[in-house]
Amino acid sequence: MLVGTGDNEDAAVLRFPQGKALVQTVDFLTPIVNDPYRFGRIAAANALSDVYAMGGEPWSAMNIVCFPMRTMAADVLSEALRGGYDAILEAGAVLAGGHSVEDEEFKYGLSVSGIIDPDHIATNRGLRSGDVLLLTKPLGTGVLATAVKGRWENSDELEETLFTWAARLNRAGGEAIRRFGLLGATDVTGFGLGGHVLEMARASKVAVELWPQRAPFLPGALELAGMGLIPAGSFANRQFCSSVVSVADGLDAVKVDLVFDAQTSGGLVLSVPEDRVDEVSRFLTERGDLAAPVGRVLAREDGGPILTLR
Repeated sequence: MLVGTGDNEDAAVLRFPQGKALVQTVDFLTPIVNDPYRFGRIAAANALSDVYAMGGEPWSAMNIVCFPMRTMAADVLSEALRGGYDAILEAGAVLAGGHSVEDEEFKYGLSVSGIIDPDHIATNRGLRSGDVLLLTKPLGTGVLATAVKGRWENSDELEETLFTWAARLNRAGGEAIRRFGLLGATDVTGFGLGGHVLEMARASKVAVELWPQRAPFLPGALELAGMGLIPAGSFANRQFCSSVVSVADGLDAVKVDLVFDAQTSGGLVLSVPEDRVDEVSRFLTERGDLAAPVGRVLAREDGGPILTLR
């Protein structure tokens, strides 16, 4: 950073690596856990994830804060900012400033700038027929967040589980994209696994088969979803996708619901050529991520479904 905000400058100036392209994103959210530090780390990891999903590396970040100063203690804000800062440091980026406003509801997130090789970018358009889809984190953050906010039984344990996975950076997935030259990837956030894979299938002009029975789920997610603790956004996701999704008979209904669970800071979906699945999986698991095969890319047939759950 050539010029920072320490002397009350209105902007920061950073040196940029020659030969790289700029990847930018912004994301912020309301708390999904009760502990402010954990919320800050999760919100920051969620924002950083969009850079990793394209194969980029976070370079700098700016805080975005809406905070009710008159009704909430200032240390809540400081703890959330500390959590976000720790995530930024872990990502190897620099905190270059930010902006705050007073609001009735607490919201926090980041604007992130990253660097990326312009010749090696993973996008929604990168699915190729025959590729296997690998998922790097378990599903169910929407369900667990609903239980935590509702102070459900064992909510402290549920929050610990949620924090463990949602605060985890998708760094290894971004490294895999660069190392193996993967062309198709996305992170799983508000539209759920099904919604984001559907976006990829449409952009790539292919069809996708997802396997709910093989998908990984957070501990407790299936039980909670079976009791009806499914956020409204997850129902909206499934309804929105229903006209182009085919669901095979005999599937576990709860697992199908969780395919569309609205995630916060979920994992990456990586589209991997079949002959490279083993080495990509090994690379991810050695770094502590999952490498769960959750589907396959197929050629699209005229009049056939874009997304099939079977």
